[in-house]
Amino acid sequence: MAGDRSFSFSFGEASSAIAFEDVRIGFDEGEILRGVSFCVRERETVVLLGETGTGKTLTLKMAAGLLRPDSGNIEVLGQKVSEMSEKELLAFRRKIGFMFQEGALFDSMTVADNVAYRLHEDAIAADEIVPRVEEALRFVELEHTTDLLPSELSGGMRRRVSIARALVTRPPIVLYDSPTAGLDPVTSQTIITLILRLRDVFGVTALLATHRLQDGFALANFHFDPHAERVVANSQNGNGPAANAARTRFLVYRDGEIYFEGEPEEILSSKDPYLKRFLV
Repeated sequence: MAGDRSFSFSFGEASSAIAFEDVRIGFDEGEILRGVSFCVRERETVVLLGETGTGKTLTLKMAAGLLRPDSGNIEVLGQKVSEMSEKELLAFRRKIGFMFQEGALFDSMTVADNVAYRLHEDAIAADEIVPRVEEALRFVELEHTTDLLPSELSGGMRRRVSIARALVTRPPIVLYDSPTAGLDPVTSQTIITLILRLRDVFGVTALLATHRLQDGFALANFHFDPHAERVVANSQNGNGPAANAARTRFLVYRDGEIYFEGEPEEILSSKDPYLKRFLV
């Protein structure tokens, strides 16, 4: 695909890109997360599953420094996000790409202006902004939409613009909030393909919240081959693990805690009724 090799992402030296330690958060209706601890290693994808209201989106917002936990520690790229000042958080968020549910684009801005928004915030030189925006839109195959408004795009196209906006700052971590929710199967596959490209071509670390277990299975069992320029199934070496499988793990939330942590095959083979409901 055009533009694949022009992106450049940087990584810290820490083995854990994201780490939650005994994190608690709640609101008037009560505590949502009760002592959650997990880590996401560099270049790994962790898929958050759970019913509505179990804290998946809250987890993403805390990882991005958009919310503070009531207690516990959150470390991202070696920095203690839970202890940062607002000024420090503004600089930190430049290292994080966030794809909000439903895209969350600015309705009054063109596609190009939406994608360029964070570059303007970061005071990137004007002569660099246009090529960066064009590069990001080529990646999601929407370079022809620069002058359109979000209202002129389909739901899937808006999600793709949201991915372009998330990656335009070339972050080492991208957070995805229900990236395929409400989309038809074909459009959902397009979004998953873009996520696979980011992971497998650039080594982006990802934390992805979803209701769709099939999205997690796609991330665990397939990879993007940059030479073939398409998604292919992971190959097997004898009885061992898939030779080219990226690290993908599942975390399942229930009642404010991590109910399950492990591989997709464990969910498939489980007789646990709570886990099996995600297979429907």
